[in-house]
Amino acid sequence: GGQGGWNNNGCETQSISSYQTSCLCDHLTHFAVLLVSHRPADSYILTVISYLGCGISSIFLGITLLTYLVFEKLRRDYPSKILINLSAALLGLNLIFLLNAWLSSFSNYGLCIATAATLHYFLLASFTWMGLEAVHMYIALVKVFNTYIPSYILKFCAVGWGKRTFCTSYCRCKVPPWGWVQRWILIVVTFVLLIVLCNLFMFVVVLIQIRRMRANKPSANSRNALQDLRAVAGLTVLLGLTWSMGFFSFGPGKVVLMYLFTIFNTFHGFFVFLFHCLMKENVRKQWRIHLCCGRFRLSDYSGTWEKTLLVDV
Repeated sequence: GGQGGWNNNGCETQSISSYQTSCLCDHLTHFAVLLVSHRPADSYILTVISYLGCGISSIFLGITLLTYLVFEKLRRDYPSKILINLSAALLGLNLIFLLNAWLSSFSNYGLCIATAATLHYFLLASFTWMGLEAVHMYIALVKVFNTYIPSYILKFCAVGWGKRTFCTSYCRCKVPPWGWVQRWILIVVTFVLLIVLCNLFMFVVVLIQIRRMRANKPSANSRNALQDLRAVAGLTVLLGLTWSMGFFSFGPGKVVLMYLFTIFNTFHGFFVFLFHCLMKENVRKQWRIHLCCGRFRLSDYSGTWEKTLLVDV
């Protein structure tokens, strides 16, 4: 078989037993490498895009977190608290990815394992919080009446940040075709696929709700259409639907899909800031009050963003 897109520079094999081989490397490889094109030119460009996107996303995720944590009025509702946790998970994922090359330069096996484990922890945490976004939307949309869940956010945090299996940066390959690596990959891919499918279902439910609302308002115009488009884009970001591109990155269109996959997902944090900070009137209002002293005014967007998504309960 082929190399699967993995970078084998700085790696060597070590026999553990007659049935097991350990692959020891002095560097880490990002989780998305399983989907990266084999061609060196594409691999280099995708790597540059990844680092650029993760760097920009880290900055804007930091701004998003700082905004919601500093301005108490912004974090009173459930959606904002969930957004804070999702942003924290994505920020951790981006920062570990940006630091992994530097950390691996120490050639410390224990540090390498810890970094890889932390990387995968934040990866799984990010997907879990995307799934919890969908769960909250389901509760808000489907179970609108008489729905009280005690310690709501605490329970979400227990799931979102709870114990999860750490993955190490070395591979333990057995002779049978479905060894340890294959089983682990199957578990992770299954987990991600379930999250994406559930979020896609919730996405369709919200679209149906938006359509029903517009059907009751025959005076819909281009402004309403723009609001709907923005709501759909923001929902796509919250639910992480762009990650589904990874499941279709094969065949003739593999290279194009990998570029789209890399661009959309490494800039995920920037899109979170764009749709859930910059384009939210209540956030901009807090910025104007506390930062602009009333001297400047950002261009107005619609204040019906939360109503459109129907998640502020």
